[in-house]
Amino acid sequence: MKTKPIPALVMLTAGVIACAAGIIGRMELLDFTKMLLGVLVVFYILGCIAKLIIDRNFKEMEEDTTDGEDAAADGEEEPEQAQEEKEEK
Repeated sequence: MKTKPIPALVMLTAGVIACAAGIIGRMELLDFTKMLLGVLVVFYILGCIAKLIIDRNFKEMEEDTTDGEDAAADGEEEPEQAQEEKEEK
C-alpha cells in the first residue's frame, strides 16, 4: 500500500478546516496565520505517526499471510496427492 501521501493529506485536510473556521469566525490576519501554521505543523506530525503505524501493521500482515498461506498450501496438497495416487492404483 502506498502510504507516502498520508501525512500531506492529513495536514491539508486539517488546513482546509482551519481556514474555513478562521473565515467564518472573521479572525484577524496575524492570529489566523499563527493558528494555521500551528495546525499544519501539528497535523503533519500526526500524519507521520499514522503513516508509521499503518506501515508497521501492513508489514506484519504481509508476513503473517505469506507464512500462513505457504503452510496451508503445503498441508492441503499432500492429502490430495495421496488420494489421487490411491485412486490410480
